[in-house]
Amino acid sequence: MRPVRKTTVRPACVWFAPGRANLMGEHTDYNGGFVLPFALAQGVTATVAGRPDRLLVLRSKQVPGDRVTVAVDELAPGSVTGWAAYPAGVAWALRDAGYPVTGAAIDIDSDLPAGAGVSSSAALECSVALALCSLAGSAVPRRELAAIARRAENEFAGAPTGIIDQSAALLCQADHAMLLDCTTMDITQVPFRPGPDGMAALIADTRVPHALVSGEYAQRRAECEAAARLLGVPTLGSVTDVAVAGRLADPVLRRRARHVISDSGRARAIAAELAAAGAGTTGAEAARGTYRFIGRLLTEAHVSLRDDFEVSWPEADLAVDAAIAAGAFGARMIGGGFGGSVLALLPAGRLPAVRGALTEAFAQRSWTPPEFLDAVPSAAARRLS
Repeated sequence: MRPVRKTTVRPACVWFAPGRANLMGEHTDYNGGFVLPFALAQGVTATVAGRPDRLLVLRSKQVPGDRVTVAVDELAPGSVTGWAAYPAGVAWALRDAGYPVTGAAIDIDSDLPAGAGVSSSAALECSVALALCSLAGSAVPRRELAAIARRAENEFAGAPTGIIDQSAALLCQADHAMLLDCTTMDITQVPFRPGPDGMAALIADTRVPHALVSGEYAQRRAECEAAARLLGVPTLGSVTDVAVAGRLADPVLRRRARHVISDSGRARAIAAELAAAGAGTTGAEAARGTYRFIGRLLTEAHVSLRDDFEVSWPEADLAVDAAIAAGAFGARMIGGGFGGSVLALLPAGRLPAVRGALTEAFAQRSWTPPEFLDAVPSAAARRLS
């Protein structure tokens, strides 16, 4: 009689990964430039329990009744679609990188709005990646894990994004923004504490969802690559003088390059301002000056995204104008564009006025009311149990 083979099934583990807001540097990551994100308190939780049958069973509380089952060994780009492509893609990318992936039941929960430009997809990928590694007993360095999660999004889910979202989810620190050089992957953490400084960072979800697998995002990326080729540089992020964009004869490519070069410079400028403010003893007036400076650059960036990169949308433009009119130091759209959210920086005492102004402005146009999220710079992904 053949002996019964025992299979060890590891107990469930729970991992959390945050969403992110990008203080500055939009569409600069895949161009090798600088980005300045910070992690949010809100994010995605993955509860993962081992299975002995090498199946992935995927469920999400945000998609009730939708259960996706796929064999680990049959994972390939195109084999899973929809929301489940992101966790399945992580398993595929881990396996393809040579890390063990076991069968698992994966249950997802989130308090991040999907399609709002706060990186819910990257939070999903990173929470699942950490949980699957924990389940298999793998110790993967977080920088490498960010690259693996990005590959899952690019090649498995089909979204041609850069590295900012996964890096923010895995590497940000509480009370800091993270300056990331997307060419060298060098990181500088700079103090960013709006609350203690008497300020607030507010996210307004315009309720216009965006989808980075749509053609517009890929088109912008292709235009940037074409501009870099014509300028004879490896990436637009390697250029620091915005005047260089003027060498491009094509007016569309000139505008795309001008945005990338200037936005990368704004990310460096804000990081330098925050680092200088954090190094000294600053009073209320000095802090207000720092946030006024950042607010001005936020608004400059929105104009650049609207006019040069052409990825804004009417609800975002209205939200920026209404927030500033109600007392915000500055505001801009965040995320890939064509829908999503606006980030505003303002004195904490102006929060009720700014929320009310945006709600009223949307109501006057019979638009769906915006939803608000307090953007508190928070810690990176972590195990909950």
